[in-house]
Amino acid sequence: MANRKTSRTNPDSVDKYSVLLPTYNERENLPLIVWLLVKYFGESGYNYEIIVIDDGSPDGTLEVGEQLQKIYGEDKILLRPRAKKLGLGTAYIHGIKHATGNFIFIMDADLSHHPKFIPEFIQKQKEGDYDLVSGTRYRGNGGVYGWDLRRKLISRGANFLTQVLLRPGASDVTGSFRLYRKEVLERLMERCVSKGYVFQMEIIVRARQLGYSVGEVPISFVDRVYGESKLGGNEIVSFAKGLLTFFATT
Repeated sequence: MANRKTSRTNPDSVDKYSVLLPTYNERENLPLIVWLLVKYFGESGYNYEIIVIDDGSPDGTLEVGEQLQKIYGEDKILLRPRAKKLGLGTAYIHGIKHATGNFIFIMDADLSHHPKFIPEFIQKQKEGDYDLVSGTRYRGNGGVYGWDLRRKLISRGANFLTQVLLRPGASDVTGSFRLYRKEVLERLMERCVSKGYVFQMEIIVRARQLGYSVGEVPISFVDRVYGESKLGGNEIVSFAKGLLTFFATT
């Protein structure tokens, strides 16, 4: 077990939550996900900011973000775009640099992750004083909706292989709806070498290696309504290669 050096939040202080939203061609989804985030954070009374990291979307996603910024305010909607697609892991690194919260949520912008679960993540973190809380589709009342059999088998297979090879200590290693202490995510990102979808798996394994505590919240994952999935054959091959490489080097 690694020597943990994370600072504990003063219970008398007010926590702030930074939501990192990497986007690419999410023009239709961005207004809905932002509205839902504002709704559930507002109802819960938590302090928050939403950081949109657009990777040069040609569909006008950034322009939609600019309109949302006018509606909700520049203190709540931060636009931190990049010129082109550079990978999911680097998008988070970019977003962390601009985050002012002491906790960070990462989630998809395509409505597959419903913001209604955010209060449950926060409650879980506070109950167990966890360094990381991960959404799981494979425990409790969690589930996946809208996927065909092929995608379900790919996801289940990826999780099964990761469990067998790396024993990550979490039931859903390919999910991307998570809550981190900011300083924990920064340290994990320093150690992660993956840039694509393998990143989600690697960061959980790194957390276990470093002795960070991990809690889980069952979530419902719903396939996107608008736009096309970013998961293709290249990503699947990349995940398999990354998993085997990670197994051989840890």
